[in-house]
Amino acid sequence: MTAEHSTSSGTTETERPLRATVLGTGAWGTTFAVVMADAGCDVRMWGRSSEVCAQITRDHRNSRNLPGVRLPAQITATTDAAAALAGADLVVVAIPSQSARVTLTTLREHVPASAVAVSLMKGVELDTDRRMSEVVAEALGLPARQVVVVSGPNLAREIAERQPTATVVAGTDPEATALVARACTNPYFRPYTNADVVGVELCGAVKNVIAIAVGIAQGKGFGLNTTATVITRGLVEITRLGRALGASAETFPGLAGMGDLMATCASPLSRNHTLGKHIGEGLTLEEAIAATGGTAEGVKSSRSVLELARSLGVDMPITQAVAAVLYDGLAVDEMARALLARPQKAEGL
Repeated sequence: MTAEHSTSSGTTETERPLRATVLGTGAWGTTFAVVMADAGCDVRMWGRSSEVCAQITRDHRNSRNLPGVRLPAQITATTDAAAALAGADLVVVAIPSQSARVTLTTLREHVPASAVAVSLMKGVELDTDRRMSEVVAEALGLPARQVVVVSGPNLAREIAERQPTATVVAGTDPEATALVARACTNPYFRPYTNADVVGVELCGAVKNVIAIAVGIAQGKGFGLNTTATVITRGLVEITRLGRALGASAETFPGLAGMGDLMATCASPLSRNHTLGKHIGEGLTLEEAIAATGGTAEGVKSSRSVLELARSLGVDMPITQAVAAVLYDGLAVDEMARALLARPQKAEGL
């Protein structure tokens, strides 16, 4: 992957490898750094832990967040934001969604004005109901056309092991979207482009909540009938909310919708699914978070998604039930009864 510029004669001249900076050294950020490095990019990472950054640069490993995976040699990491972001063509944001605004605001002065920001985050901001691409644009002071979203059935561990997968790269500007797609195209990672940023982001945010619901059901010992019911009706909720916000109906049965929902709800690698299973087995929220051992975005997103749905008058019973279990003391057994006792209706949206 190389950066290009036009010469005075109008020809295109190849300059150097595309420079990508990943903000965050968690599992998904590190994995996406691997994806871009394998696509030929020069990748730098920024993180708060000097120990993790030193290990990435020196040993080509991130044993804290992605154990057992050897990283490409062209990936380096630093705690110095100015050094990490200097000359970046792409700024990839891979930090917890609910702390993104504060963190990005502190980094704003170091982000090149011409850079394309890439959001790997999946959530809706509490209190503002902003999608993550909106948070990125506002916090970094970038126009919306320079913010691109990556979302799909992308479990970090599997991709880090170079297992084949596809994803969706969504943006409002075709050139920025194409640039990001080229920057992450390699033999095992296949991006598809999409202009429906709203739909792609909502799929990524709400599927985490549905995965918690599936995990709760499985933790209670329920089988595949229940799992299939929750996944299918969960997709209806995601679609209902997305359509209310003007998203395209074609997005939801695709990779960012059903694809990501299936992967997150089915895999033990999913933190949201794992946390839900702990809840279903009787752990408290605090105990489940500790047992999961990482950020499960659906925990906080359940509240912010529900706030957004209520502001639009959209009915989302599974999301409402998950939030009630996590925050309002609703018993898991009562959750199941409440969902099954809803008034009969036709299956459509």
